[in-house]
Amino acid sequence: MSIPHIDQQVSARVSDAASVDTAILSRFSARAFLPQAVERSVLEEVLQVASRAPSGTNTQPWKVYVLQGAKRDELVAKTCAAHDAISANPALAAEYAEVYDYYPEKWVSPYIDRRRECGFGLYGVLGIGKGDKDRMHAQHQQNFRFFDAPVGLVFTIDKVMGRGSLLDYGMFLQSVMLAARARGLHTCPQAAWNNFSKIILPHVGAGENEMVVCGMALGYADEAALVNTFQTTRVKAQDFTHWVA
Repeated sequence: MSIPHIDQQVSARVSDAASVDTAILSRFSARAFLPQAVERSVLEEVLQVASRAPSGTNTQPWKVYVLQGAKRDELVAKTCAAHDAISANPALAAEYAEVYDYYPEKWVSPYIDRRRECGFGLYGVLGIGKGDKDRMHAQHQQNFRFFDAPVGLVFTIDKVMGRGSLLDYGMFLQSVMLAARARGLHTCPQAAWNNFSKIILPHVGAGENEMVVCGMALGYADEAALVNTFQTTRVKAQDFTHWVA
């Protein structure tokens, strides 16, 4: 599949709005993938298309590390070992702190309510009870296995950049996920990796000036997996939109 060339961006027309909408509406956080490999040429197309994401003054603050094969498996093994060690000795968690606050220090409604609904819903589909710590740990660790996806992506940013660049990064990540959907792929953006930057950065060869923004699993979703039947709810547009006239 070749990337379409747009010589006249301003005059370009989207002839099939339904396909654009489907790419957006069918995107979800897939948590089970098939072992089917993804061709490098397809990954290159996805990233090239996503590179057109907007950024303030065209700073393009993203840097992407693509992990496949042995290097992917080595990172999985290292991170899962650290995750197991923290489970056995929670005091070790202090060694793996996030470099930026992805979530608020104090949760308030309605955000905490949506978070709980998401967590209870996911574990409910999987039949994991609230007190089942072993199964909860195992399911959480699936993050660090990239949910068995053959491709793991690690996104970093230069530490010198401001918070606005994280807004830019969000638009880039969405572009990656939608370009992936256009090619029959699914993804799962993962903030869970943020705690393990001290393992990730040297493994991928990142510079000292970089910090982890998030990880992402990418591949062909397992349509038969129960976990992929879980769907999150969304607030209606009328509930978050304010018309100012």
